[in-house]
Amino acid sequence: MDAHPLVIEYLRLGLAFDRLEEGFVDAYTGDPVLRREVENAPPPQPSELARRAADLRAALPEAGLAPERTEFLDVHLRALECSGRKFADEPIGFVDEVRAYFDVEIAPGDVDDYRDAHRRMDEVLAGEGPLPERVAAHRRADEIPPERLQACVDAFSGALRELVRERYPLPDHEHVTYEVVGDKPWSGFNYYLGNYHSKVAINSDLKQHMANLPHLIAHEAYPGHHTEHCRKEAGLVAAGQAEQTLFLVNTPQCLMAEGLADLALRSIVGPGWGRWAQEIYADLGLRFDGERAERLATASADLLGVRQDAALLLHDQHRDETEVAEFLQRWNMLTPDRARQSLRFLSSPLWRAYISTYVEGYRLLGGWLDRAGDADERADRFRRLLDEPLTPGAVRAM
Repeated sequence: MDAHPLVIEYLRLGLAFDRLEEGFVDAYTGDPVLRREVENAPPPQPSELARRAADLRAALPEAGLAPERTEFLDVHLRALECSGRKFADEPIGFVDEVRAYFDVEIAPGDVDDYRDAHRRMDEVLAGEGPLPERVAAHRRADEIPPERLQACVDAFSGALRELVRERYPLPDHEHVTYEVVGDKPWSGFNYYLGNYHSKVAINSDLKQHMANLPHLIAHEAYPGHHTEHCRKEAGLVAAGQAEQTLFLVNTPQCLMAEGLADLALRSIVGPGWGRWAQEIYADLGLRFDGERAERLATASADLLGVRQDAALLLHDQHRDETEVAEFLQRWNMLTPDRARQSLRFLSSPLWRAYISTYVEGYRLLGGWLDRAGDADERADRFRRLLDEPLTPGAVRAM
């Protein structure tokens, strides 16, 4: 394998974590021989993986890699050292765990912000009865009929793909395959298969809503995860940065990717996405009030931190699941079924800290994009997120 020796060891290390927990390797598009060697090796010990991560990190300053690659590998090796220690059952506080994985500091949100969001939502959904009942009725009316879901997915994927290819060119043969799955702790998932091909799974256990579907397709495909993978494969990987062939759960990579993806629709369509989506739904014979959906999304934006607060209650304050479910139902106005689905994600050993990638990634990258001087600079900043091996620390320093 024609790569820097330290990078090869980083790849071996990351691939070994998939032996401890299947799914830890989110994507790998590098040398298949290396992966087979790791799969055929004796089962790894978590404490040994943690030690290897620390040793590689200590060797980085003398490795002779470019500064941006050194910074990238440094924070990812720190994350892997923490994962090794967690798998070895070392006691690590939840806040410290999140800091090591994602290079961010987290703290509880302010319930006054949540109350203010409810007040603004009440104005958008004006009417009789308690706000939670009106929110539930609105969500029921917004559900996509299951038999129309595939047509809606195809329509939004095609429309977003055209917009992305105009602004952020992609290889001609790139493509996304969509499939509907069940019994998963998430609503959608991108499996990047390499050679500019992704498989996007959509969870059938959750009702899909017209207001959310454009965000979901933008997040998973255009210009979100699929677009980022394609452009990094065509750019960084082709230029010899083999570390970018590996994408690992519970690393700063994830915070950057999820923040980018949650900002994807806003970045490619911008204000007015509701009317844009309304026209696409109208072509499919579905009625959708895009302006109202956009106003409601703006009104509820301050509820972003509720799920992270729930994770802190569960793992930092050790509250029981019933109390955490009630917290989610109260502030996010979730149905009991939706609250249980969120709890399933927050309780997963692999995914329990992952909620912070959405919350803190959106805040960090959204703030950086918003500081752009004009629309062209904002578009260029988003391109940098797609193309460069940026870390949370690098964005904070800009």
